[in-house]
Amino acid sequence: MADQQAVLETRSLTIQFGGHVAVDEVSCAFQAGTLTTIIGPNGAGKTTWFNLISGQLTPSSGQVLLAGEDISNLSTEARTDKGLGRAFQLTNLFPNLSALENVRLAVASRYRIGHVFWQRASLRRDIEDRARHYLDFVRLGHRADTPVSYLPHGDQRKLEVALLMALEPHVFMFDEPTAGMSVDEVPVILDLIANLKKQDDKLILLVEHKMDVVRSLSDRIVVLHHGQLVADGEPAEIIASPVVQEAYLGTSADAPTEEASA
Repeated sequence: MADQQAVLETRSLTIQFGGHVAVDEVSCAFQAGTLTTIIGPNGAGKTTWFNLISGQLTPSSGQVLLAGEDISNLSTEARTDKGLGRAFQLTNLFPNLSALENVRLAVASRYRIGHVFWQRASLRRDIEDRARHYLDFVRLGHRADTPVSYLPHGDQRKLEVALLMALEPHVFMFDEPTAGMSVDEVPVILDLIANLKKQDDKLILLVEHKMDVVRSLSDRIVVLHHGQLVADGEPAEIIASPVVQEAYLGTSADAPTEEASA
């Protein structure tokens, strides 16, 4: 794995808000076929780092590379086109459309297909088939015609996974995917992410604060603190580290989630 080209890399990535350095020269490379979880106390810079990678924020300095290409100055939409997919802490769906219509729009946008009357029937069927396939993957096929506003929160999070899949990214980024979910809903989302992990050509990045989730899914753990990368390694190594346990896990493992602006 070490000699593979990184599918995603940040080099000395930094962002400063006034006198506060939220992400401080973070360099890290990720290979396909792995799931890396980013942990750290509230305000550590986890979501800010995610926002820099996916294009919601512009770095003060440093680079973001996707498959070796510098994408630091590209828009969020351009990064999505190149294979970077991001799900947020809060659901980002069309509430008045059905589950199927939401996924169908994502499929159509992936292939730059507009809603025009002259689309050939085979193309419309292909869009429909792909959308239903992704709904079935996230176990929402039976809710295809249900308006999103009528879906429980857990089903909306599953639907976001389907939308991400419809964009066919090389990199899946999940920012606290279990946030706000009931105890019964969490295992379903974890199972979906575990199934995505089986695709050897995909990279999955996860921001998560629940240590049972981190342990069950991670191939690798990266720890941020005060915007700096302070630990990086296999889960057993990171979790067993006395320094990490005292400073970043301990009672903070069950602390409230980091706000999106952190």
